[in-house]
Amino acid sequence: MTPTVIAGILALAIGAVIGYLARKQQALKEIDSAERKADAIVADAKIKERDILLQTRDKALKIIEDAKKEEDNRRKDLAQMQQRLERRESLFDQKLLEIQEKQTKLQEKTTQIDETQSEIEKLKDAQAAKLEEVAGLSREQAHALIIEKAEKEAHEIVLDRVKKIEQLGSDEVNAKSRILIADAMQRYAQSVVSENTTTVVQLPSDDMKGRIIGKEGRNIRTLEQLTGVEILVDDTPQAITLSGFNLIRRHIAKRTLEKLIHDGRIHPGRIEEYVEASKQEMAAEMKKAGDEAVYEMGVTGLDPRLIQILGRLKYRTSFGQNALTHSLEVGHLAGLLAQQLGANVSVCKKGGLLHDIGKAVDHEVEGGHPQIGYELLKKFNLPEEVAYQCIAHHEDSPKTLEGIIVKVADALSASRPGARRDNAERYLQRVTELEGIATGFEGVDKAYAIQAGRELRVFAAPDVVDDSGAYRLAKAIAGRIQETMQYPGEVRVTLIREKRVIEFAR
Repeated sequence: MTPTVIAGILALAIGAVIGYLARKQQALKEIDSAERKADAIVADAKIKERDILLQTRDKALKIIEDAKKEEDNRRKDLAQMQQRLERRESLFDQKLLEIQEKQTKLQEKTTQIDETQSEIEKLKDAQAAKLEEVAGLSREQAHALIIEKAEKEAHEIVLDRVKKIEQLGSDEVNAKSRILIADAMQRYAQSVVSENTTTVVQLPSDDMKGRIIGKEGRNIRTLEQLTGVEILVDDTPQAITLSGFNLIRRHIAKRTLEKLIHDGRIHPGRIEEYVEASKQEMAAEMKKAGDEAVYEMGVTGLDPRLIQILGRLKYRTSFGQNALTHSLEVGHLAGLLAQQLGANVSVCKKGGLLHDIGKAVDHEVEGGHPQIGYELLKKFNLPEEVAYQCIAHHEDSPKTLEGIIVKVADALSASRPGARRDNAERYLQRVTELEGIATGFEGVDKAYAIQAGRELRVFAAPDVVDDSGAYRLAKAIAGRIQETMQYPGEVRVTLIREKRVIEFAR
């Protein structure tokens, strides 16, 4: 090994030692610097901690001081409230004492008043006794004498005035009323036609009678059952007669027969079809009759359903007088009288036209036709003064001038010569009662009075009444008629229980 290499190795070793020592010295310096930094951080933290503690203590002290101040304020408020309450209580006690004193004084005054009134009553009694002694009459006798004298004088005065009024006004009033009524009747003149209870149907030939009767009478039985009228086939040439008190049923039967005669095919199925078609035509005709009546009277604003009900009156009679014709006549007469007397013309016209509207549904609703009509008009929102006319024309003393006018117009229309037939009305009433008795029993579907009321044909519901029950039902109806009605001869009750089943083969 050469000296140069050895020198290089030594130089390297010395450099390494020196570097190591230098690095160690540097590391010690860094450690010392880190410790100093750590100590500085700890010192800063302690300073901050102390500052925070001081701030926290200051805040706590401030909170405590604020709480003490609030408590002091509350104590002051409570003290003030207590003082106010004590003052109020003192005032209340003072007022209570004053009230008690006033009550005591009031009681004393009341006692004094009672004593004074007692003394006054004693004085009055003493004076009355002296007066009775002087006059020689008791108090009751004196009162009676005075009242009798006053009544006599007043009666004489009233009689004198009444006599003067009668002498001055009776002739004038009678003359004026006769002029008004005569003028109204002359301005409205209408022919009078009484309704009959039979209708004649013309036939093209007498051979048609046999076809209408049908095999074993099945066609005529079906017609009578569906329409509720009696069909009389006699020797009258080319004519048969429909008998029944109900105009609607007779018209339906007549229309049905006319359709059957025109068609030529007469059997139960065709009869049922034409009866239904005739009923629909009658409903349309009733609506038309109601429209025509309203138009003729010049009345507006009526509900279409009410007009339909009004049209039913075309097929209703009252003592043989057509109800719709009578209603029109009453409406016209009432309107003319209202013009002369200064009453409400519109109310009189509407009231006169609708005064008998209850008769259109009285066979469907219980009660008399005045009350039924009043409730019907109220149902259709007509004014009270119009609805009242239904009741007014049957009252002895109507409450309004319009009611008196309608009552007078009703009497004028009914009293015209030949306008009504009392016997026909009694007959219609009897057959109506017959039908009503039968339909009042459970299980009765419908009932028709035929043969001028000598026979009652009753149709029972087959699902409700069995065969044995049919005998009991017929007997019960006959017994009820015998107990409640008066009639000449006897009434035959025919009960029909028919079960009809319809099915289609397709």
